[in-house]
Amino acid sequence: MQAIKKRDVQVFPVEADTRVMRSRTWDRLKFEIEYALQRGTTANTYLIEGTQNALIDPPGESFTEIFLEALQKRFDPKQIDYVILGHVNPNRGVTLKALLELSPGITFVCSNPGAIALRGILPDLDLRINVVRGEESLDLGQGHHLKFILTPTPRWPDSLCTYDPKTKIMYTDKFFGAHICGDQVFDEGSTIFNEDRRYYFDCLMAPHARQVETALDKFSEFEPKFYATGHGPLVRYGMIDLTKDYQKWSQQEREREATVALLYASAYGNTAALGQAIARGITKAGVSVESINCEFTEPAEIQAAIEKADGFIIGSPTLGGHAPTQIQTALGIVLSTAAKTKLAGVFGSFGWSGEAVDLLEGKLKDAGYRLGFETIRVKFKPTDATLQLCEEAGTDFAQTLKRAKKIRPIRQAVGESQAARTEQAVGRILGSLCVMTTKKGDAESAMLASWVSQATFNPPGLTVAVAKDRAIESMTHVGDKLVLNILAEGRQIRKHFMKSFAPGENRFADVETTEANNGCAILSGALAYLECTVQNRMECGDHWVIYAVAEDGKVLQSDGVTAVHHRKSGSYY
Repeated sequence: MQAIKKRDVQVFPVEADTRVMRSRTWDRLKFEIEYALQRGTTANTYLIEGTQNALIDPPGESFTEIFLEALQKRFDPKQIDYVILGHVNPNRGVTLKALLELSPGITFVCSNPGAIALRGILPDLDLRINVVRGEESLDLGQGHHLKFILTPTPRWPDSLCTYDPKTKIMYTDKFFGAHICGDQVFDEGSTIFNEDRRYYFDCLMAPHARQVETALDKFSEFEPKFYATGHGPLVRYGMIDLTKDYQKWSQQEREREATVALLYASAYGNTAALGQAIARGITKAGVSVESINCEFTEPAEIQAAIEKADGFIIGSPTLGGHAPTQIQTALGIVLSTAAKTKLAGVFGSFGWSGEAVDLLEGKLKDAGYRLGFETIRVKFKPTDATLQLCEEAGTDFAQTLKRAKKIRPIRQAVGESQAARTEQAVGRILGSLCVMTTKKGDAESAMLASWVSQATFNPPGLTVAVAKDRAIESMTHVGDKLVLNILAEGRQIRKHFMKSFAPGENRFADVETTEANNGCAILSGALAYLECTVQNRMECGDHWVIYAVAEDGKVLQSDGVTAVHHRKSGSYY
């Protein structure tokens, strides 16, 4: 049997004098620990050959060896004049150091925050750095006169995009990407990537909607032929639609009726990963997040965000037994600015001790703030289960805020009597009561579902409607496994799964289960079960409709009767 290749480098010419080197993995990388789809990724690097030569965004250390091997087969690294960095993070340090050994004369091009980070990553080297502060450009010759666009966000304060007028390529780094691995260089049949692109935006861009809109305004000054992304397929065929989607999604985030300010600092990326998962839980519940990296944000901006927000969450690593200076400054601003009626939250990661988290929690409690979830303390790197807990905590936080502000779902624009009649009629649609169970890594979840229906004969398929703010939603993407446990008449199992679960709480405590072939839980007391794989998803208002194909199943109680849920109104379950 031929071994499956887990990592390689795909090299492809994309325009005149321009090649992409796609470092690919079908495994999950460390840097995407907060990214739950787990479909692998590509780290896209671009080589522009002019009179002088530039390499854009070399990959991280996971790919250093195979990337350099692929590069040397096709190009002499000694001929690299510039390395342009869309953002700088520690995992790129190994690759950058190796490139400098091959070509000591390299000049790096990056933003000022990027230059600071680069010198911190390679402190012992005498680096040549061209710092982009505004309108700078770079002429590589042969028409490749590169223009730079500063696009900072709290997560990537050093973000820098690049435009080549000759080829009309916009090198977008983190914007418009997707964490997905495959053979397609461009996005032919672009709709197949819609789910991945939307999920990428929700996870990584939604907390920075204001900065995303600013970046889109800057991009509008150019007329690119396609987007050369940092991850996933290059965007050519769906470029116009994806740009409009980014505008629409960003505007939706900005127009939410409630906002949370999420303040953090992150020494090694772990605290940022926790914050990203919390933010994901908040946004999926219909509340906007303004994510603020305190290491790169002025105190006045932090104060303005706190004053505007309906609640705030603050996270910190512990360095030498203390919170970083920037977090201590942010805490002082919070204590002097935020009304005591605002909901608060605390989280953080640490190596050997967690004094910074204890400090934050203690100061906020002493000041009289109410915490929207139990303080989250994580030692070392977060696991799948930890990130699931963070997402659920964020969702609970958002729902508490919405209740406090009495925010109700937007109803259809019809008269009250007509709406009442419509709701009553919709409520007469019956569904069987089921418990859907999922598992991914060391995280598992379950949900009582009544909006379930058979959808296809061949293959045997079904649909399940999942509210956007349900904890299980993030585990029901294309390719994910689930078990649909069909319940028999009776209230014992139904009653257990009707209760509210705290973030991270075991859904299966005191419930007898066995493990299905796909790893999810089968409820021993169910009438029947189906082992399924999610094949498709459709966004429908406040729900996702999941289509899954049944691959195995069994009736457990041959004389049982399927439990059916009767409702009087279509406005609630």
